[in-house]
This record gives sequence, C-alpha cells and structure tokens, in this order.
Amino acid sequence: MFTSHLVIAIDGPAASGKSSVARALARKLGLVYVNSGAMYRAFTWHVLKKGIDPRDTPAVLTLLHSMGFECGLENGESTLRIDGVDPGPYLSDAPVNENVSIIARIPEVRAYLVAKQREYGQDFDLVMEGRDIGSVVFPDTPCKFYIDASPEVRAARRAKQGYHDEIITRDKRDSSRSASPLMLAQGAQFIDTSNLTIEGVVLEIAARLQPLMAR
Repeated sequence: MFTSHLVIAIDGPAASGKSSVARALARKLGLVYVNSGAMYRAFTWHVLKKGIDPRDTPAVLTLLHSMGFECGLENGESTLRIDGVDPGPYLSDAPVNENVSIIARIPEVRAYLVAKQREYGQDFDLVMEGRDIGSVVFPDTPCKFYIDASPEVRAARRAKQGYHDEIITRDKRDSSRSASPLMLAQGAQFIDTSNLTIEGVVLEIAARLQPLMAR
C-alpha cells in the first residue's frame, strides 16, 4: 500500500509497550497517532453489545456491514464512533479483552478495518501501531519497527493494567491466525523493550528513524 505521507509502523504483541511508545513518538514528532487495535476492540464491543456470539461469523459479518463505523481525529489522535456512540470507555472491559482475538481472526473484519486504517495514511503523516501495520496495512513504508519484551515482563505489565489473560496463549492466537498474523515484517527493525522505559524506546526509535527519513 503506497502513500505519499510518512507512515511509521509499530507492531508488537500485547503488553510490548507499542501503544504508549507510538503515542509518545507521535507527540514528539508532531505526527498523528492511530491505534489500530482500538478499532478491533470497538467492533468487538459492538458485537457483544448486540448480543452476538463472536464465534457466529455470519452474524458478525451482517453486523459489520450494517453499522456506521466513523473514524475521526481529535487532538492529533484517532477517534471512533459506532452508530454515533463513542466506544472508548468500554475498550478495556474484560469481555472485550477476552473476545477481541476471536473477532480479529475473521478475514472480512480485518479487510474492512485495514481499509479504514489506510484512509488515515492518505491524509496525514502518522504513527500507527498494531499487529500487522508493517506487514499488511502499510508494507511499503521504510519506517517499520517491531517491539517486544520477555513473556514475564509482558505478563507483569498486563497484570498491572488489570488484565489477567495468558500472554503465551494470546501470542499463539495472534501469530497463528490465517488472516494477517502477528509477525516481524520484512524490513522491520526489532527493539526489545524489556529493560527500557517508554522514553527510552522512543529515543531509540527516533535515532533509528533519522537515516530512514533522510532517504
């Protein structure tokens, strides 16, 4: 997917720090920040709110194509509304957390949301984080980063955030799905965040960006 705008792609598994890093990096560079995972969580919340079993793919797809899914921008960050409702307060709810991987495995859902994500790249210079940004959403960007941390560190981070899911299980789901699996994208630079602060990771990425953006 080619875009004339600058796109910095940051991928990684749960609790790798990618959301905090991407938001801080976008602010540092004066770019738009887009959280692609929020889109999957928002739709998962909508599915559950409608009383639909996330494993009932036909029903999920019927809802997908009948809803109003509005992507916007506020204070330099992506925003969402579904049928006029802001799902933001519910994106970290336990039921959403437990079911988002199921929803994210559906190819048609991914295709729909990838198209929404690419629209941001047509209009803005941005930092976008997720699990397939460098491999699928914007594979042509030279500014790709994959950040990770040890399972122990990530599990501790999740617990601190109030989540009690199994990191290894989540990793297996995300990396083994047939649609846009979590992977180290071709050309992506790897950064281990286990022993780094958010600011430390941001500074590392900013340093590595300089030669890429000079091309």
